This record gives sequence, structure tokens and C-alpha cells, in this order.
Amino acid sequence: MSGKERLQETLLVDEKEKNLSEIVLFNDEVNTFDHVIQTLIDVCEHTPEQAHQCSLIVHHNGKCTVKTGEYSDLKPRCTRLLQAGLSAEIV
Repeated sequence: MSGKERLQETLLVDEKEKNLSEIVLFNDEVNTFDHVIQTLIDVCEHTPEQAHQCSLIVHHNGKCTVKTGEYSDLKPRCTRLLQAGLSAEIV
């Protein structure tokens, strides 16, 4: 692959990544760790380990990105997180 082809491929990857959004989960004083973990498993398709780590990050840092992707995929997931009583937004 020539240098020009590599540059074009890199630019295409960079452009695709620019179109990605994130769901950010915020800490609250209401939901239990178990509820947050199970919701992340169900809604964001996290493994139990991922969900546990995210819940700890949210607890200690106040927020955590829990899912990255295209807005059209994230919107229904964020809605489900909100319906489950969690505090989240798409950025």
C-alpha cells in the first residue's frame, strides 16, 4: 500500500469516527450498583465486568461514557436508560 493510499484510508477512518456520539451516564444517589450494572448489560450489551467497571467510574468520577456509536443506534438505548431511572445523555 502506498503512502497516499494509507493517508486516504486514515482520513476515511478519521471522518467516520467524527460522526460517532457517546452515551454518558451520570452518578445519582438513587440507583443501586446492581440496578445500574444490570441495566448496562441489558441496554448497552456490556459484559458483567464492563458494566461493573462503568458503575465504579460513574460512582467515583460522577460520569462515564458507556456506549459509543452512531446517534441512530444510541438514541433508543439512551431512552431505555432514562426509562430505567438512570441519568444519561448523548453527546
